[in-house]
Amino acid sequence: MASAKKQIHQLSRQFYKLSVVDDAVSPERVAGVLAYIEQHNPHHAIAILKAYHHLVAAAIARNRAVVEHAGPIADGTLEAIAAAMTKKYNRPVTAVAQRNDALLAGLRVRVGDDTFESSVAAQLAELSAAV
Repeated sequence: MASAKKQIHQLSRQFYKLSVVDDAVSPERVAGVLAYIEQHNPHHAIAILKAYHHLVAAAIARNRAVVEHAGPIADGTLEAIAAAMTKKYNRPVTAVAQRNDALLAGLRVRVGDDTFESSVAAQLAELSAAV
């Protein structure tokens, strides 16, 4: 018999696989998984939900480009970034704007664990580290 920790991991993985359609998390399927868990109340439900949440959040982050900017950003720029990231990662990536006044000027794009930065703040940090 598998340990409780292993069972939690296996069940959360199965729920995650049920939630993904065409390499993207389906909100309808997530709702179905949550309804199932609520209705059947499996052992260690909280631990299963935490592990499942972690898997779903990581999948959403992999398909989302968070574009940090200091000033205004055009919709066309967001669309171009989304298209470039979709091509780079060979999967659909959506771009979401997030204002960050600490950048001074330029952009920082985060897709999952990857960060692409072309900002004045990053260039100043490199210069001060070199001195």
